[in-house]
Amino acid sequence: MDIQDASAAKSASSLHASGAETPSGKGAGDENFPVGSVLLPAHLRPVIASFYGFARAADDISDNPSLSPSEKLERLDVMDQSLLHADNTTRGGELARMLAEQGHDVRHPRALLNAFRQDAEKGRYASLEELHGYCRMSADPVGRFLVDLHEGSPDAGAKIYPYSDGLCTALQLVNHLQDCGKDFMTMDRCYLPDAWLAAAGASHSDLYGKELTPGLRAVIDRVLDDTDAQLALAAHLPRALTSRRLAMESEIIIRLARRLAQRLRVGDPLATRVKLTKLDFLVAGITGAVSGFFFGGKGRLPDGEST
Repeated sequence: MDIQDASAAKSASSLHASGAETPSGKGAGDENFPVGSVLLPAHLRPVIASFYGFARAADDISDNPSLSPSEKLERLDVMDQSLLHADNTTRGGELARMLAEQGHDVRHPRALLNAFRQDAEKGRYASLEELHGYCRMSADPVGRFLVDLHEGSPDAGAKIYPYSDGLCTALQLVNHLQDCGKDFMTMDRCYLPDAWLAAAGASHSDLYGKELTPGLRAVIDRVLDDTDAQLALAAHLPRALTSRRLAMESEIIIRLARRLAQRLRVGDPLATRVKLTKLDFLVAGITGAVSGFFFGGKGRLPDGEST
């Protein structure tokens, strides 16, 4: 055990993982996209729900305005330690046990914790590359977790990661755009690249406004251009998977993400919350499920290689 692990273990003795949590009251129903839907195999839904619950609890800590950065880091370290002890007395321990029963380790939830640690201390991103680095920690592990779970192992899923990463990064980007004003005003965070803001003649203070300035609109459109590129990569995911159920789920989420990106192209996230409608969910659900059922789950990569 190194010094950092020893320190976290000491904190864990005085701050039990359940006591580290600061629940926001949000749940799966508050998400833009399906979380553990009925399309996924019934025997995997409990561990998916456990993973989501762990991620939500950690996210709530990093977003809590009443905690100092050091307090957030301490609580996140306690949650990290809980993952290393597979018992049912903590949220992390329960998740670790359930993952072990499926033959998986805790690499993906631990990767998420690194994103939440970063959120505790960092509120600005200099470039798109830096923002992508954040997405690799905050979003991509979720897709990799689902791929591993359905494909059977990290070795089996590794070839599919680039496409699940594309989808998860796209989802993270549109979420940042939806909440750009709220994130800045409530947590002093801005995920719009500083270099792009400067190039467009915009500034962070523009996010205090009640509507987008031309400069902010230009930056958001550039982020949406990257979102479209990520979704083009993600389009290969349903066919690359061998799980037809996850292929159907992925196809639906891809279609929802495209629709939300389209809405953000014409909507103003400072003036109102730009969100999906019930009709959007219905159309994406039907067309995505049908497409995923007939064309997904083939285990085929874009170059024709089999996964």
